[in-house]
Amino acid sequence: MVKAYPTVSEEYKVAIDKAKRKLRALIAEKNCAPIMVRIAWHSAGTYDVKTKTGGPFGTIRYGAELAHGANSGLDIAVRLLEPIKEQFPIITYADLYQLAGVVAVEVTGGPDIPFHPGREDKPEPPEEGRLPDATKGPDHLRDVFGHMGLSDKEIVALSGAHTLGRCHKERSGFEGPWTSNPLLFDNSYFT
Repeated sequence: MVKAYPTVSEEYKVAIDKAKRKLRALIAEKNCAPIMVRIAWHSAGTYDVKTKTGGPFGTIRYGAELAHGANSGLDIAVRLLEPIKEQFPIITYADLYQLAGVVAVEVTGGPDIPFHPGREDKPEPPEEGRLPDATKGPDHLRDVFGHMGLSDKEIVALSGAHTLGRCHKERSGFEGPWTSNPLLFDNSYFT
C-alpha cells in the first residue's frame, strides 16, 4: 500500500526549502533542537487513531493547548518559530512545527527524515489528557500511546527521543539531562 500525501504548489515547496535553512540557523544559534523535537512530538502526539482527531494541525500555538500540563514551556518554541512563520506566511503552522522537529533531529546528528508538506491548520485544539504524564506508570503509557495506535516496541523507540534535551523542574517537576550530551541525537538514552 502506497501512502498518499497532500499535493502542494511549487511555491510552497520553495518556501519549505528556505524555511529549512532558516530553521537550521535558528537551531544552531539558540541550541534549541530539543524543544523543537518536543513541539513537533507534542503536536502530533495528540492523535487518536479511533476518532481520527488531534494530531499535527498547528493547534499547539493556541493558549488552550499550550496550557495543557504536558505542554509546559512549549510557548518558548512557539515564540522562537514565529519570526520564521512571518517570513513564510504561505507555510502552515502545522507544517512549520513538524518541519522544525525534522530539522532538529538532522542538525543534532540524527537520521535524515523525509518531510511531506501539506498539513492544514485547524482552529480547535484537542482536549487535554492525550499526552503521557511522567508521574504515572507503564499502564498509563500503554493507554495514552495505544490511543495513537502504537505498540510497546514503538513506545520504546519513541522514548529514545529523550536522548535530546533535559528536564526542567518548573515544567515537569523533574530536573536534569536525560543523557551526557543533550544536544546529540544518539542511542545513549538506552545505555
